[in-house]
Amino acid sequence: MPSHIDTGKRGEQIAAEYLEQKGWRIAERNFRAGRGEIDLIAWAGERLLVFVEVKTRSGDGFGGPEEAVDARKQDILARTAGIYMEQIDYDWEIRFDIIAVLLKGDKITAIRHAEDAFFPM
Repeated sequence: MPSHIDTGKRGEQIAAEYLEQKGWRIAERNFRAGRGEIDLIAWAGERLLVFVEVKTRSGDGFGGPEEAVDARKQDILARTAGIYMEQIDYDWEIRFDIIAVLLKGDKITAIRHAEDAFFPM
């Protein structure tokens, strides 16, 4: 039985492949700064930088994976995104998305992509 870390890594890989199939370019995976981590940072087109939180669940319990991105998590993601933007000297259009990956055994049962899922205050 895979651990929750293995499940999460598999979900991140599935989400990255999903975005690449949409023509997005993955810039970073598992970017860490301070207490924060951003699962995927991707370019959706030439000028839109998207910070993607991936939530993966196996089974149907505990509600939808995207519900785990609460206000505290959103704040951490926004701070971490700010650090990334400073590092690459980027000050243009950004967005925060959530991708929920649902698995049952080895099968993907659903991928839900919530674009512009939140805007940090």
